[in-house]
Amino acid sequence: MLPRKIADSTVRRLAIYLRFLEEFQRQGQATVASDALAQRAGTTSAQVRKDLSFFGSFGTRGLGYDVVPLADRLREILGLGHRHRVAIIGAGRLAAALVDYTGFSARGFEIVAVVDRDPARIGAVLAGLTIEDVADLEHVVRRGEVEIAILVTPAGPAQALVDRLVAVGITAILNFAPVQLQVPEGVDVKNVNLAVELETLSYALSARAAT
Repeated sequence: MLPRKIADSTVRRLAIYLRFLEEFQRQGQATVASDALAQRAGTTSAQVRKDLSFFGSFGTRGLGYDVVPLADRLREILGLGHRHRVAIIGAGRLAAALVDYTGFSARGFEIVAVVDRDPARIGAVLAGLTIEDVADLEHVVRRGEVEIAILVTPAGPAQALVDRLVAVGITAILNFAPVQLQVPEGVDVKNVNLAVELETLSYALSARAAT
């Protein structure tokens, strides 16, 4: 059984640890010390141990962590043991890039539908998927047994689309729309704001220039 509430920052670090563990595994490395894993992940060995301690006891003092069992356990914790069916709402250039990204499939995320409201796009084929009319959103979600929605739309229609997704049972949404969405308890929204990320990089450049 997993803990009921773990900070998003902890979950993100677990995903980072998993990527480096898989890299170690490909290199044939059997064990890894917490400080080595921490260095690769940009954190501290104490943080690595704390993050893992939420989910049980791992590693042996003086020997480190067994790479393969720990990677397997992290995949289990992150829910990567089965495929998640995903729908993309919006069929612009960013959506096209997401559909083409092979890393989703490798991690068990299967994009099964793309919808849009633009008549010029509806019916076109995007990476093997026919773009469907957003008017049929509820039917598309039910038919595809969608679990996760990726919202790639302008700010204007985003909230109404999310309301429809929630009403049809979607409880996990990745939001690229530049707007703060309102959702009921029990629905998880992760926001990806590319402008904010660039602004943080701009600050880092300015701060370095000022020293």
